[in-house]
Amino acid sequence: MVAPAVFRALRKSKTLRYGVPMLLLVVGGSFGLREFSQIRYDAVKIKVDPELEKKLKENKITLESEYEKIKNSTFEDWKNIRGPRPWEDPELLQGRNPETLKSKAT
Repeated sequence: MVAPAVFRALRKSKTLRYGVPMLLLVVGGSFGLREFSQIRYDAVKIKVDPELEKKLKENKITLESEYEKIKNSTFEDWKNIRGPRPWEDPELLQGRNPETLKSKAT
């Protein structure tokens, strides 16, 4: 007889219905956030393979070297080709004149 009365009282308690889940969310979030932030610090401590580091040092591509490659290029023969829309067939569109596509569509 005492158990149903206690159960009913606990069920009506706003502290148990709203306070305890909120407290669990805050405390659990704190532990979860600690674990996720620890991953970031662990990733910094990982050592790079010496062979990979050597390859990265040999292959130096800088912004200045790429600029020197394209500095004297001419872009007069450049052609703007728009990509296909979702309802268009990509094979029909690429490399075609838009006026010819309009005439075929009508």
